[in-house]
Amino acid sequence: MKKNVGGIDRALRITIGLALVAAAFAGVLGPWAYLGLLPLATGLMGWCPPYSLLGWNTCKAPQS
Repeated sequence: MKKNVGGIDRALRITIGLALVAAAFAGVLGPWAYLGLLPLATGLMGWCPPYSLLGWNTCKAPQS
């Protein structure tokens, strides 16, 4: 798996994922908020399956 999720994108995914999971765990939001595990996982892995299918990449170009 080649990384296709860049720095700001990763930080946002991790932050939003953690916030949703915490809110679900605390009972503030319903169980649907556990879907926050998806952006959390893609942020931690640095790879997003839909990005691969669509050919998107938010990583900076490799420097030579």
